[in-house]
Amino acid sequence: MKLVVQRVTDASVTVGGEIVGKIGLGLLVLVGVTHDDTREDAEYLAEKLVNLRIFEDEAEKMNLSLLDTGGSILSVSQFTLYGDTKKGRRPNFTKAARPDAARKLYEEWNTLLREKGVPVETGRFGEMMDVKLTNSGPVTFIMDSKA
Repeated sequence: MKLVVQRVTDASVTVGGEIVGKIGLGLLVLVGVTHDDTREDAEYLAEKLVNLRIFEDEAEKMNLSLLDTGGSILSVSQFTLYGDTKKGRRPNFTKAARPDAARKLYEEWNTLLREKGVPVETGRFGEMMDVKLTNSGPVTFIMDSKA
């Protein structure tokens, strides 16, 4: 699994003009799934993410985790994270998992986060979505369960 994690003061996702997910302070997480990803990949990243100290404390040092701040996650599926742009001018998406497998693991991922006590909002899997955010910092990380 691959994640693009952005620390936000607010974020929302809209489908067809309707806001389907919205958070205040927390993390916007774009989630990509590849063919050989398993529940163990999702578990590893969920545990790592909610405990990653990327929020500032009173001394303005990154010492606080999402759990420490009580923040939320806006989780958005994003198969294009596995787009290969090395050859030609059109991305190749063969490294992205098939939609049925990706949806299953994406939903498990969101459940794992909720089980850790984090409020989770989502986009709509497989839909064209508009994502708005205010990146705080800016702070952005790329996480990969295989790296």
